[in-house]
This record gives sequence, C-alpha cells and structure tokens, in this order.
Amino acid sequence: MIVITAPTGQIGHQTLAKLLDSGQPIRVIARDPARLSPQVRERVEIVQGSHSDSDVVTEAFAGADSVLWLVPPNPRADDIEDYYLDFTRPACDAINSQGVKRVIGVSSLGRAYGKPAGLLSPAFAMDELIESTGVNYRSLAMPFFMENLLSQVEAIKSQGIFFLANSTDRPLATVATRDIAAAAADLLLDDSWSGQGSVPVISPNALSPNDMAKVLSEVLERPVRFQQISNEAYKTTMLQYGMTDGFTQGLVDMATAQNDGIYDAEQRTLQTAGPTSFRQWCQDVLKPALTA
Repeated sequence: MIVITAPTGQIGHQTLAKLLDSGQPIRVIARDPARLSPQVRERVEIVQGSHSDSDVVTEAFAGADSVLWLVPPNPRADDIEDYYLDFTRPACDAINSQGVKRVIGVSSLGRAYGKPAGLLSPAFAMDELIESTGVNYRSLAMPFFMENLLSQVEAIKSQGIFFLANSTDRPLATVATRDIAAAAADLLLDDSWSGQGSVPVISPNALSPNDMAKVLSEVLERPVRFQQISNEAYKTTMLQYGMTDGFTQGLVDMATAQNDGIYDAEQRTLQTAGPTSFRQWCQDVLKPALTA
C-alpha cells in the first residue's frame, strides 16, 4: 500500500498521476475529496481529513508500505518551525504504531548549511523528527522551485518584469516540481532501499535571476527583466497578502540563505541532474500560463 499526502498539491497530484497505472494499491489523505478528479476517486482509497490529525494518519497509515509525506505551507502560521513539527508529530506516532516501512519526505537542499535559513530550517527539523522514529527515510532535497515564478505571471505579462529578494547575479539552483514528483514516484515504487539519507533533486543548470530573465525573454520572444527588491519591501508586500510576520520573515531569511550559497555544496557534487532545464520548463509551463 502506498499512501500519498497532499494529493491535490503541486507535487502530490503529479506523483499520484505517475502511480495510478503502477498496479499498486494507493491510498490518499484528502481534506476535500471533491478536489480529486472523478477518475482518481475511482482508482484510489480515500481517507478524508487533514494529515495533521492523529486519527486520520493512524487510519491512513494502517498497512502502509510507503508514505509520501509533505507539510503544506501555511502563510498564517506565527511560528513556522512549530507549525512543521506540530503537523508532523502525529505522523511520526502513526509511523511507529502502524509499522510503516518507508517514508519519502519533501524537504530542502542545504541541510548542512548550519545557519538559520528561514522557511528551509523547519524542513530540516522535520527531517530530523521523522528520522528519530527509525523508519527507512529518504528526504527529497530541493532548491528554488521554478513554479515560484507562476505567482508573477501577471507582472511578467503586463510589465515584462519579475521580482525577487534574491541577488541579481547570484546563481540559484532550481528544480521543476514534475522532476520532484518523478523522484518521489520512483522511491515509492522501489521496495529495495533502506536506511536514511537525502536525495537531491536539481535541474541541470543553476541560473541567476538575470540569467532567468534572459531565458524568459528568448522563450517568450519579448523583453523580460529582473528587479531585485529589498528585504524590507519584500516583507511589506507579503504582509499585504495576509501572511504573518513570522512567515514573511521566513521568506526573507530563506532568500538571504540562498544569496549566501545554502545550495552550493550539494549543487557542486551533484552526479545526476533532473531532466527539466529552466528553458524547457518555461516553454512547457510558464509560456502556456502566460497565454492562457
């Protein structure tokens, strides 16, 4: 039995799609099953509720061989590390009580960084908490999601510009969520691995925001430029969207860690890159989103 958490999210739904034809029994935890397509609902077992709920995860993990664990972001959390750990503790109890064999967690690149890293630090704390159960564990370690740019489609479309707090010329490791989903699906279907470790999932190229703008200009066949905004302006903008002070500070501190090279060590030692380049992702995902 394979259990998928967050099956309607960016990573969860793509992972689920890759598993449906595997012949393996699949169970999903869904707060709102209606958000699953009718075709999916017909082919999976559904446990309704939040995967932060002890009763829900205990039911869902019964007889589970492998679990994909993902903590959904909560922009209204006051303390992001407490949120991550409080969300994950019931799962750890259920991992032990239900005898789950393997867990794949969605985490971040840069665990060896050793300094505060904003929204990335709670993911590392989550890894440690799951590992403390003794379960066989693989942490999917990711850098900057290419999909983050989808939140700026309107600015790119109307102004030919996108904004980040990241440094203009600092190369940034990136990844497409479809490559994360592919790595997760492979691990969920593989019953041969054991122990605990990290699996970096990184695209073939690290690009500075200026380099990203150049690729965007070429793919979209129109000028696109990048504008770095100050940490203060970035935080003020995010607060206007209703995010808490703790979450917005986490975003700022994450960008600071990225500017400081949190991803660099693992990027340099990467032996096998994910298949999706930034240019390919722009052609396949961002360009259609702009013209939709």
